[in-house]
Amino acid sequence: MKDLFWLDTGTGRPLVLLHGGFMDHGMWDPQIPVFASRYRVIAPDARGHGRSANPIEPYRLTDDLAALLRHLNTGPAILVGVSMGAGIAVDTALEHPDLVSALVISGAGTSEPYFDDPWTTQALAAWRSAMASGDLDASVERFMLLAAGPHRTLDDLDPDVLSHLRRMTRTTMSKHTTDEPDLLVPVRDTWARAAGIEVPVLAVNGALDSPDHIGMAERLTRTVPNGHAISIDGAAHYPNLERPDAFNKIVEDFARDV
Repeated sequence: MKDLFWLDTGTGRPLVLLHGGFMDHGMWDPQIPVFASRYRVIAPDARGHGRSANPIEPYRLTDDLAALLRHLNTGPAILVGVSMGAGIAVDTALEHPDLVSALVISGAGTSEPYFDDPWTTQALAAWRSAMASGDLDASVERFMLLAAGPHRTLDDLDPDVLSHLRRMTRTTMSKHTTDEPDLLVPVRDTWARAAGIEVPVLAVNGALDSPDHIGMAERLTRTVPNGHAISIDGAAHYPNLERPDAFNKIVEDFARDV
């Protein structure tokens, strides 16, 4: 596990915080000290993100997480994931169900997303174009559009939240080059298999997020036997950062009952 970075703090039932794409464990700064007062909080940097090493061979993010949890001897854990982290959480419930006691997802359904909404497809296309050109500044700024969502501009975000998101995104993006191979091995047929997820699933979406991101999370809660969705006003793709008090209470209330 020497090539992966993680935080492990607090005692009690294990609660794992899984960050979004191009972020790192720092996106959970408003959650870690709060949850660590009641839970054993584990917050890893995914491979290729933050302080974790870049991949050098084919890998699956769910297998990295499973290996870490077994290394830490956690037993079944509550997995809390935003965006990419939500996909990893769902993959782990599918591939390593013995390690999962409940799921909290936000801004995603499974690790096989689909995008139909015009705003979302345009925002992602602009970001991919900047990435392909190797323009780091433009890549960061266009990726930040997801933080604002389709109903706001970046000027509407809390400057401290936006600065924090930019800093994490720049750190991870700067670790990569346009010509490096894509070694990520996807988990297949996740939507078809999702109905077999038996643990409770809670979707906590920012009400200002894109219709695609909200729709995928809500679809998952309708697909599993025990699913529920809730929205947080005044937040988009990162409700844990924009409305941390509301997000924390929702997660703690859910975790108390599972």
